[in-house]
Amino acid sequence: MRTTLLALIIAALLAIPPSDRVRAQTAINSCGDPASPYAEVDLGKGVAHLDLLLARTEAEREQGLMFVQNMPPDTGMLFIYTAQSSEAYWMYHTLIPLSIAWIDHDGTIVDIQDMPVLKDPNDMAEAAQTVYSPRAPYWFALEVNEGWFFQHGVGVGQQMSFCLGGS
Repeated sequence: MRTTLLALIIAALLAIPPSDRVRAQTAINSCGDPASPYAEVDLGKGVAHLDLLLARTEAEREQGLMFVQNMPPDTGMLFIYTAQSSEAYWMYHTLIPLSIAWIDHDGTIVDIQDMPVLKDPNDMAEAAQTVYSPRAPYWFALEVNEGWFFQHGVGVGQQMSFCLGGS
């Protein structure tokens, strides 16, 4: 039974085109300057590029973009998790409208949602009633200025890659 199952798994893997097998790698690459992390998505007729702020620790993820009054165009915050997550996001103490993409370990965007500023960003009750949950588990969340994904033609199912500096 185990031999048959293993043979079926190997046959299924071999049936995947080589280009798709390469995609099954992690979305994080060791490249560039660690002080200048960035994300890219190939649009077929060009590449959309984002400079990144990083949230790697639990404390950094909890702080996120709270109290930020403006974010430069083509900049975003990448929330990096050490295990698959399905955490929801909210806009408590967030002063700028955002769009968020939840991204799988291989860089595939699994969901995108817009998150407008609350009537009162300091009202915890209002924030708790306005929660944004992803449609699928993810390893990364990427917050950008609201509308960035739409303006650049970036959608669910597309691949993103992240350059977080040299090794």
